[in-house]
Amino acid sequence: MVYPIELSDESCSPLKPKLLLEYIQKTGLEGHFEINQSFSPFQNDDFLIAHTPEYVNGFFDGVKPHANCSGVLGINWSEKFASSVRYTNSSLYAAIRHSIVYPENICFSPTSGFHHAIPDSGALFCAFSGQVIASVKIYREFGLSGAYIDLDGHIGNSIEDSRDFVLELNEAVPKGLNINLTSKHEEYIENLKILLSLLKQEIVSGKIHYVVFCHGADSHEDDDIGNQLTTDEWTLCSEIFYQWVKDIEEVTGKQLPVSLSLFGGYRADDFNSVLSLHTSDLVTCLNTLCGQDIDYKLEVKARECKASA
Repeated sequence: MVYPIELSDESCSPLKPKLLLEYIQKTGLEGHFEINQSFSPFQNDDFLIAHTPEYVNGFFDGVKPHANCSGVLGINWSEKFASSVRYTNSSLYAAIRHSIVYPENICFSPTSGFHHAIPDSGALFCAFSGQVIASVKIYREFGLSGAYIDLDGHIGNSIEDSRDFVLELNEAVPKGLNINLTSKHEEYIENLKILLSLLKQEIVSGKIHYVVFCHGADSHEDDDIGNQLTTDEWTLCSEIFYQWVKDIEEVTGKQLPVSLSLFGGYRADDFNSVLSLHTSDLVTCLNTLCGQDIDYKLEVKARECKASA
């Protein structure tokens, strides 16, 4: 189940979901999943769950400094960009909620731009902390707790930096279950296995009820701002995660609510490499958890090193 969105053209980060869906269509893979567009954009009250009124109202009204995205986010503020943020954040929540209501479905929110924002400000390419908003809304509605496996190339700080501001967050995403990795290569892989093993215990014991997998492409060694994993290691992380989900379902005898999101990935020289990595992850999910047999060839070009003047 895919929750697509209309996006602003103001930044390469918000534009990636649109480019990815176009890329998937070109590869002929769109027939392997169902697209759901029946979700509504977030309103200001939704963003107030995780952010101050001054920031929320200032951002959407286009009032500086809260709408000074070119200085804070590296994005030019516009009404179109502000509107797209309402949909990206809502898409993540809709995907997670659907995975809970219909755990037999794997849900995919083709979005990014969440995990660096803090209660009174955006940061980097992240305007609002969509993870915090989504999980608190889920907790309020269902009383369920979730975990994030955030394999973006940069530590996602939004959840930890919001715990004092959003009191229910400790129940919605318990401490230690916003999983980020900072190591490289073999150590990265081993640490991922260890953390997933610990998370498995929390799921089997009934303390964690859903997971969100955020396989950022900027952990790839050829990314413009990341350098943790080779192509084989990056794809291995996908294989490890989806097999882990399958193993948990065999142990518990029931389906684990799983949703996916994009997060980072930056290649000025060849953005198709980023899109191919994300597509590869989605194909691995479809083949491992959905019983499909898709033959997809991952294509990642080595980044050209430019000599400094």
